[in-house]
Amino acid sequence: MALRGARIITMKGKEVIENGTIIIRNNRIQAVGANGKVSIPAGAHVIDVKGKTIIPGYVDVHWHGGQDGGEHKTELWNYTATLAFGTTTTRNPQTGSTDVLSYSDMVETGEMMGPRIYSTGPGVFAAEKIASLNDARDVLKRYSEYYDTKTLKQYDAGERKVRQWIVMAANEQKISPTNEGYMDVKKDFTQILDGYAGNEHSYPIYPLYKDLIQLQAESGNTYTPTLIVNFGAPWGENYFYAGYPIHNDAKIRRFVPHSVIDQKVMRRTIAFDTTLFNFRQQAEAAAKIVAAGGSVGLGAHGQFNGPGAHWELWMLQSGGMPRIDALRAATIVGANSIGLGRDVGSLEVGKLADLQVLDKNPLDDIHNSIAIKWVMKNGRLFDGNTLDELWPRQIKRKAMFTDDQ
Repeated sequence: MALRGARIITMKGKEVIENGTIIIRNNRIQAVGANGKVSIPAGAHVIDVKGKTIIPGYVDVHWHGGQDGGEHKTELWNYTATLAFGTTTTRNPQTGSTDVLSYSDMVETGEMMGPRIYSTGPGVFAAEKIASLNDARDVLKRYSEYYDTKTLKQYDAGERKVRQWIVMAANEQKISPTNEGYMDVKKDFTQILDGYAGNEHSYPIYPLYKDLIQLQAESGNTYTPTLIVNFGAPWGENYFYAGYPIHNDAKIRRFVPHSVIDQKVMRRTIAFDTTLFNFRQQAEAAAKIVAAGGSVGLGAHGQFNGPGAHWELWMLQSGGMPRIDALRAATIVGANSIGLGRDVGSLEVGKLADLQVLDKNPLDDIHNSIAIKWVMKNGRLFDGNTLDELWPRQIKRKAMFTDDQ
């Protein structure tokens, strides 16, 4: 298959190919480059995408799927809505149960539709009563040998010594540890010093001065501020519930239960003064971290799966972060932070064919990210509004919800 004539934002550095072609064979990218420099194989199915913009699928590294336990299902709206809105890879940091491992397998084998599902499994809490490095090793074997999660989340597991033992055991067992944000900046930054690979949720102070910016940037730790549930002010999601036409959005109504939509829309009755929101100030700190060479990822927290990833992207960019850097946070930076950068997060030869075809250019206006025409996951091309499969098969998909649901 060939997608020919689009602007391609590859996320390989800040590369933009203004008139390019992507060749996809099976589920991998075979070639990507400027038109005239990429040879289209004979017999390839060619789609003209002139005037469109192609970007990788988003990698949401702090995503909660909304179905961690209970009766197993064969279709979950949180999963399909996430995919329809362009997120093709997710990492769930702290699940309510191990059911997510089954759902991950079901998606991978094609038994249900959704993005790629990765998780930390259940968090490592104080209830584990870790009192030594050997205790930490025993607890983490559950993750390295049974859950096979590759990442884990330490969630207020104890005093600093305990948190250090968890990092040590994680490194021994080749598991990448992230941690919960605590609205305690001293704890947040000691965990960076102790070697945690990620910090989840926003820092509870503003502004961040040069010392903390530099520490975050040079540590290699990935900061995922989840501005949609930011600390210190009304959550960012409420800004969009009050000002975004959720209830009348046909795509949202197709993929999200109307009971959920109504619950969200009811929040409009809360008369928030827009000056109370602080996500722009926290986004300014994120922009400074990126400018200093640090890593910032995108995490929409599962607050409103689907459009929530776009809201998080827009908020990240609102603090002055260059649009290309905000898009990199949503793609390759997140992929690298959870160890998947060799396969997803950018449009490069050999990587999995996970991408979005947009009607508008997000480098002109970050809000154009929502103008999704098609989504491709694992080499399969789907209509962005319906998730009808367009290639290599042609499969019509029923709407998950109708007006009486």
